[in-house]
Parts: sequence; C-alpha cells; structure tokens
Amino acid sequence: QVHLVESGGGLVQPGESLRLSCTASGSIFSALTMGWYRQAPGKQRELVAEMYSGRSPNYADSVKGRFTISRDNAKNTVYLRMNSLKPEDTAVYYCNVRFIGANYWGQGTQVTVSS
Repeated sequence: QVHLVESGGGLVQPGESLRLSCTASGSIFSALTMGWYRQAPGKQRELVAEMYSGRSPNYADSVKGRFTISRDNAKNTVYLRMNSLKPEDTAVYYCNVRFIGANYWGQGTQVTVSS
C-alpha cells in the first residue's frame, strides 16, 4: 500500500506560478506512470500531465508550455510546476501513481486562480 500526500495548492492571481508536490509513503522507483489530474466543479477529472517509465512526459494541450512534471526518486516525490496560471486552471489537483497491479490516488489539493 502506498499513500500519496499532495501539497502546494492555494489561491493565486492570473499569471502567477505554483509548484505542487506529491510525496509517496513508499518508493516510486518502480512506478509505471506518475501523473497529475484535475477536476473542476461540475466537470470530469482530466489528465494534466503524466510521466511514463523511460518515455517523455505527456501533457494536456491546455497546459503545454506552461506546466512541467518532474520526479525526485530519492524523495519519493512527484512535482507539477505550473506557470502562467489562468482562471480556467482552477480545480482540485490529484496525484496518481500506477504500479503493476495497483493504482493509487492522493486526496487532492485545491488550486484557485482568481484576481
């Protein structure tokens, strides 16, 4: 069992930046994929960014060029750097880590972009 804890959300103005962190209770070294999803009120959860073992990250078109996903295996942590935030980025952001035969979600962290 792996527990994921997100942090770094908050209220920012348009154009500002945030960095989300997702720390796992166990090693993420063997994870197949690690990613960030988000869910805005009244909308379905959607993929924001995902890292695959041995492959380049995948980003939603709406965040390409603004968001960057990265990982630190030594800290068992996945990050999402979000630049040039827009009001439409407002959502609860969830961390996801997949292993062979297991899929884990964090509890979510709220990101609100508003002037």
